[in-house]
Amino acid sequence: MKDINRRDFLKMAGAGALAVGAAACGAKKTSGPADSLAEGTMEYRINPNNGDKVSLLGYGCMRWKMIKDEKGKDIIDQDSVNELVDRAIEAGVNYFDTSPAYLQGQSEKASGLALSRHPRSSYYIATKLSNFRDSTPEASKKMYHDSFEQMQTEYFDYYLMHSIGRGGYKAFSKRYEENGMMDFLLKEREAGRIRQMGFSFHGSQPEFDEMIALHDKYKWDFVQIEMNYMDWQHADGKRNVNADYLYDCLDKRELPIVVMEPLLGGRLATVPDNVTRQFKEREPDKSVASWAFRFVGSYPRILTILSGMTYREHLEDNLKSFLGFKPLTEEELQFVKDMAGIMATYPTINCTHCNYCMPCPYGIDIPEIFAHYNRHVNDGTVAQSQEQANYSKLRRNYLLSYDKAIPTLRQADHCIGCGQCLQHCPQSIDIPKELHRIDRYIEKLKQNKL
Repeated sequence: MKDINRRDFLKMAGAGALAVGAAACGAKKTSGPADSLAEGTMEYRINPNNGDKVSLLGYGCMRWKMIKDEKGKDIIDQDSVNELVDRAIEAGVNYFDTSPAYLQGQSEKASGLALSRHPRSSYYIATKLSNFRDSTPEASKKMYHDSFEQMQTEYFDYYLMHSIGRGGYKAFSKRYEENGMMDFLLKEREAGRIRQMGFSFHGSQPEFDEMIALHDKYKWDFVQIEMNYMDWQHADGKRNVNADYLYDCLDKRELPIVVMEPLLGGRLATVPDNVTRQFKEREPDKSVASWAFRFVGSYPRILTILSGMTYREHLEDNLKSFLGFKPLTEEELQFVKDMAGIMATYPTINCTHCNYCMPCPYGIDIPEIFAHYNRHVNDGTVAQSQEQANYSKLRRNYLLSYDKAIPTLRQADHCIGCGQCLQHCPQSIDIPKELHRIDRYIEKLKQNKL
């Protein structure tokens, strides 16, 4: 790869901004039912570091549609990816976030294939050094260089140290300093192959303080955090941090913020009935998810908000929030925070369906087991005791829906507690403990002993 000097950087950034500006004139219609397409002008934020004009809606490339090939192997549906990327770029989306670790290592290649069909100046690539399992210099550099090939690019617009925080500075140093990778990446940034360098964070407040203190040494260009109206003030404080604290720290340092999990793994798209009712009373024509997006986008330090959109209807619904974006008023912000307070009383499992815990060596579908449980908690359809008036119906529905959602061989009773999943969970969920708890609950339902 050739070196790219700072002057070339500015030329590229300018070209990208011009291309993005052209896209911002308005989303054109594509083929398909007219009423299914969102229309309007994309909301953009300017990166103060280099003038990048970044779409407020960013595409998270960790949830592309998977299909089976002729040998029964899970592969990404490339036709679906191409269609979604085409529609997203047409609508003005220009930030695409991926990783060598996503979708069994297939996301970068699929994303690169789809994006390379468009002018390079019309989109920004964000990827990561995801050296969780092997942080040796050889493996780390190979991952870095492989990403260029997979993404079909000569430079990365945004490059991240992936999922740092857990284990504090000691863990960070092992993955990035002791192996010489930070020195290497700083030179890559200077050479132009990395235009902006930052990190994605998962961890506790003391761990965040350690990571942000490294700004003096490494001059982070941006930081990616989990931010949504539930985590704003209702994070557990141990496994993750209240987003208001993270935001304030980064805002004071004038660091652009990339947001992940604005819908908390989809949980804020389907909320308890009483909360849904209050959202719909205010905005009958808006989706519940739109409130979550508008909450995050109402904060000016946010550069882009990532959403992993698997299907066309997800993309179209999300575009409705960002084409002609309307930030929440102060009263509306408080209303959403009040709804979060109500939802905080629901005993759900803090799973974002990121699939980092997969595949389970024993075939257990961990994310779907948790999602099934959370749906019933949010819907108020959990059978709690035989004293409930509709206990028999709730009991039967839970058992039937559980068997329908999760094949027998992939259910919670097959967990042996090996703990292999624990190190991969960015939310630090005690996965075996929660699986055993759900399994005990199901056994009680089956035996009618609640």
